[in-house]
Amino acid sequence: MAAVLGAGLTGCGGNASADDVVTVMTWAPMEGQAGAEPGVPAMAQAIADSVNANGGIQGHQLRVLACDEHNTAQGALACADQAAADHVAAVIGSSSQFAAQFMPTLENAGISYIGGSGASTAEFTSPYSYPVNGGYQTLLVGNGEQLAAAGCRRVAIVRPNTAVGDTMFDYLNDGLSSAHLTAVDVPVNPGQTSYGNEVETAIGSDQDGDCVTSALDAASTQTFYANWLQANPAHARLSALIGSFQQSLVDNLGGATGPLEGALATGWYPPDGSPVWKQLHAVIQKYAFTDNSINSADPAIETTWISYEVFDKVAATINGPITTQSVHAAFDATGPVSTDGATPPLSWQSTNLIALQSAPRTVNTDVSFQQVVNGELTEAHSGLVNVATQLTR
Repeated sequence: MAAVLGAGLTGCGGNASADDVVTVMTWAPMEGQAGAEPGVPAMAQAIADSVNANGGIQGHQLRVLACDEHNTAQGALACADQAAADHVAAVIGSSSQFAAQFMPTLENAGISYIGGSGASTAEFTSPYSYPVNGGYQTLLVGNGEQLAAAGCRRVAIVRPNTAVGDTMFDYLNDGLSSAHLTAVDVPVNPGQTSYGNEVETAIGSDQDGDCVTSALDAASTQTFYANWLQANPAHARLSALIGSFQQSLVDNLGGATGPLEGALATGWYPPDGSPVWKQLHAVIQKYAFTDNSINSADPAIETTWISYEVFDKVAATINGPITTQSVHAAFDATGPVSTDGATPPLSWQSTNLIALQSAPRTVNTDVSFQQVVNGELTEAHSGLVNVATQLTR
């Protein structure tokens, strides 16, 4: 059974009506196991509190149901079944890699999936999915472009030894192609206790211009970096996708004096210090100050924030009840929707969809080039970078 908790039942001094509640759901793996994202539903709760304190959704109170999908296909499907049973208006800002399992249930119920984690193909193929980022494919293409521009002459990618990992290698090469580079492939099994042999392969001869990028999950990347410290290469340069490492790992490994100083990173959104996150930080400060599960620099948290922002703006255009059907119709008809600089304006009308056969629901092909400078992830390139040309080549 999926664990479902109600949230946002009372406002904090606002005037949102409790008589006509808009109910939505946010799910994520919430407990203990590797890959847990308890901050995602906690962020949704904080957003609901803020929305209700400021008048709600068109005067109606926003209620968030939080569901633990346990990082399993069965758990994700159970959450989708619960969303259908509860007739939620939408599933918003969730984190799951099992869209192939849960999207058919949402489609059958007519429920829109707004702003998923970008981790699975079905998020970018279903007509009921409205992604706010470009998925792992844009990150890999962008990372290749960033490494090529940084002068890397040999690039090794450490990635999961899975079917998705195989495509990661291909997408990175698409990004590297402008510099006529082909990556060295280092597939690994996520969750190992040591990656010593893989580190040795990735480092290679350790020459100037050698770069190593991680597309592993955060826990596996941390293990890989521990082996990297033991190897202590003289020249090879580190890189990763945001999500593989975050500011918290930079801090834990010594900040400006640690091994990640100077490392490159590619993310979907501007770094946490960007002014575009001012309101996100304010909501966390006011409504979730004591909740240590929420890390504002986590791309999953940022995705949840953007997803609710988009939902709020699209729902404001609905004349009449805010329902499963009216939300789906509004998302198909509305746009572009501003996210205040966190992404380009978003619209899911047919004229705005990117010509990408494997991910036809893609509307955002922007990424952020970042670098660790003085112990902080900062912009390595001013503003977002559009990688559509290499992504669709």
